[in-house]
Amino acid sequence: MSIARTARHARYASNAGVALLSAVLLIWTFLPIYNIIRVSLQEKEEVLSTSIWPLAPSLSAFDTVFRQSYWLLKTFWSQMGNSFYIGISVALLTLTIGTLTSFVIGRMRIRNAWMLTHAALLTYTIPMSFLAIPFYGIMGKYGLTNSPIAVIAVEVTFATPYAIFIFQQYGASIPLELDEAARIDGATPLQIFFRVYLPMMAPAMVAIGTYALLLSWNEYLYAFLLLSGGTVVTVPVALGKFLAGDEAPWNLLMAASVIYALPPLIIYYAFRRKMTGGLTMGGVKG
Repeated sequence: MSIARTARHARYASNAGVALLSAVLLIWTFLPIYNIIRVSLQEKEEVLSTSIWPLAPSLSAFDTVFRQSYWLLKTFWSQMGNSFYIGISVALLTLTIGTLTSFVIGRMRIRNAWMLTHAALLTYTIPMSFLAIPFYGIMGKYGLTNSPIAVIAVEVTFATPYAIFIFQQYGASIPLELDEAARIDGATPLQIFFRVYLPMMAPAMVAIGTYALLLSWNEYLYAFLLLSGGTVVTVPVALGKFLAGDEAPWNLLMAASVIYALPPLIIYYAFRRKMTGGLTMGGVKG
């Protein structure tokens, strides 16, 4: 009985420890998010109050953002459009380059093609921030500064190696017999790519497309360096300008941040199951 009681107490203690750790992690994760929402619901004069709850919750900050009635928000929706344009372009280019490369490496049976994947992954040994100045110099030499194309090129450069790796690993789960059957029926490599390979790669494509979109959506450093101003600025760069003055309207900044965070949040939860399946399959197949 004493052994069973000891085991039961140990189990209770273990469960209590897990519950406590989970609670701490949840609070650690959601406290910044709660503070963002709390500040966005306050008036400017209440932002510095010590209350943990909004004293008089108001949607006036969101109304200001929607109507672009503050001077730093006068082109907010245009900036949202720039972010969407860059994000969707990066996702499409990453999917195109990644699927074509993985198809050539994994299905065309080219000798020593694996070296391409390893060479691409080697790019991750250099932090993105270390390449900022070289990238700026290259884009300036080709006259691409202050152009969304520059940011798109940078983001595709960093997203593609991971995409190739995941697609190649996921593609290993697709039987080569399907390609052989298609060749017997007279299909060309291009037809096999579009009619056999891509449909089977759909879960991995959803995962990588979402990853590439979110990567570019949250980009600040390269967008700040390569988009100097005008009508091509993205939302993260524009929100950074709120901190340049002596007195920042924190409620407007937080409200704009909440609105900007909604599209990736919706995209993630809409495709989270396919993302999990695609990334998990790519991680265990080899």
